[in-house]
Amino acid sequence: MTHERNFRLLNKKFREMFFPTLLASIAGNFAILVDALIVSILLGSLNLSVIQSIEPIAQFLNMIYWLIGFGGSILATTARARFDKDQADSIFTISLISITVIGLIITVFGLLFPDFFTQILCNSNELRPLVKDYFLIFIIVSPFMCFMIVLAYFIKTDDFIPLQFKAFLMANGLNVIGDLAFIPYLGIKGAALATTVSYIVASIYISTYFFNSKGTFRFVKVKLSKALAYMKDICKTGLSSCSIPLYQTIKLLVINSLILGIAGKVGLSAFNMCYNTQFLVGIFIFGTTQSILPIIAVYFQEGDYNGVDYVAKKSLKIVLGFGIFFTLLFAIFPQTILCLFSVSDPSAIPTALNAVRIYALSLLGYGINFLYIFYSQSVQYNKIANIVTILEGLIFPIPLAYVFGHFWGINGIWFSLVLTEIVTFIFIWLYSKYVTKKSNGQYSGFFLNYKDEEASFMEFTIPGNKEDAIALSKEIKDSYSNPNISEEVSFAIGNLIIHILDINEGLDWIDIIIRETNDAIFLSIKSESVEFKYEEDFEGVKSDYFAIKDIVDNIEYSQILGLNNTVITINK
Repeated sequence: MTHERNFRLLNKKFREMFFPTLLASIAGNFAILVDALIVSILLGSLNLSVIQSIEPIAQFLNMIYWLIGFGGSILATTARARFDKDQADSIFTISLISITVIGLIITVFGLLFPDFFTQILCNSNELRPLVKDYFLIFIIVSPFMCFMIVLAYFIKTDDFIPLQFKAFLMANGLNVIGDLAFIPYLGIKGAALATTVSYIVASIYISTYFFNSKGTFRFVKVKLSKALAYMKDICKTGLSSCSIPLYQTIKLLVINSLILGIAGKVGLSAFNMCYNTQFLVGIFIFGTTQSILPIIAVYFQEGDYNGVDYVAKKSLKIVLGFGIFFTLLFAIFPQTILCLFSVSDPSAIPTALNAVRIYALSLLGYGINFLYIFYSQSVQYNKIANIVTILEGLIFPIPLAYVFGHFWGINGIWFSLVLTEIVTFIFIWLYSKYVTKKSNGQYSGFFLNYKDEEASFMEFTIPGNKEDAIALSKEIKDSYSNPNISEEVSFAIGNLIIHILDINEGLDWIDIIIRETNDAIFLSIKSESVEFKYEEDFEGVKSDYFAIKDIVDNIEYSQILGLNNTVITINK
């Protein structure tokens, strides 16, 4: 084929989403690292134990906004890929209203019962007053942080990635300024106040989306019965991703307690170094997974399984690169993370160095397992996503930490966390092998890429010019033995592409996929063209659009991820 698909359009879109999303991930996850860094410099490294003690609450908030943010945005993206804008808007409405109400409830309960929560978070009488001071201010941020992050997930689908990035950058830039301004006068309260104020301001800023005429999500009225049904679907879809911080919360509570019993505050400070190491790596892994989630969800829904496979493999290469780099960095130079967080206490340094060096061996497996969970969620392999999440987050680490900690003390706990990632990866690999064999090849590879055995495919990519459009039309016409079908398919594709070129300048690439079943032929044309409406935009344009309508059975159009997708159906 002279116009065989080269994935350049998909690769361009991946890069467009990857770098801003990675930067947004860095900005969005920087607050806790900045708090820890500035607290260690201004108040001493042992005050990191306060930040570590509050982590379960931060993870609980993550759980809530991942549940609704991931679940809702994936369902809305999928609805748009099915050309169902009403459903997408309904899911958008339910997601934002529910996350705001839940955030307010969390704040009210936290302010009414602070002693109850701090008793759970910290079992040290010395640290508990400081934890309470931090908690009482930090808990106020709940509705603002949750609203902002859930809205950010949705507007990325609407191609508002710069607004998402600027909001996260604003939140964390203000957080840095607030830390430096408040901590010298308010101590540990200042760190919590900086985070709270910064997210309130950023949530107001990201709300400018509602006043932008290019935004396509709208608030709509939703019947109670439908709202409950949508909420159930949102929770079901987002369960695997939200379970990560849920299990992380439980794991932190248990392992914090174990470490305090074995090595005291020095051990907990060392574990904070390990956690910050994982958190640093997680920023890059999370940025990668956030780039692929909407792309894979859309392409999977459209039945473009080769596109899904391309993005999954590209993402795996990126994750492997990050994982290998950080594993070598912290295993060989563990003092890097200690210098970053100003650990200078002679009694704490040996324990922390040893902890980071051992824990670094888990980072590569952590990255791969994390990517697999989010990939599985985006292609709606919810069962395996939930299984891997609970194995990696709860089933493996807690028993291993108890056993290894009992026999080998504090080093045993570090090694148990490494073994958790290794055993999880082995489970995924064996499961993929099992499903591939059982399905007789319908699912294949580590990511279990699906193969539609009931359809045949032809895939093309052409440069954005009319000469290649005409040449492709002729190429498609020559590929069919049935003259009636070949004429209809080639005519529809050729003339629609020419129309797209007529109303656009400087298009780089256009992807064309032809999927043929026993009953129909589906023509998908995807490009970075401006949005158009058929009847209105075809008037006055030298094209044969209305002739196309006479020979095809259906034409559907959607704009998603900054790409225009037209699907033509020709029944046999």
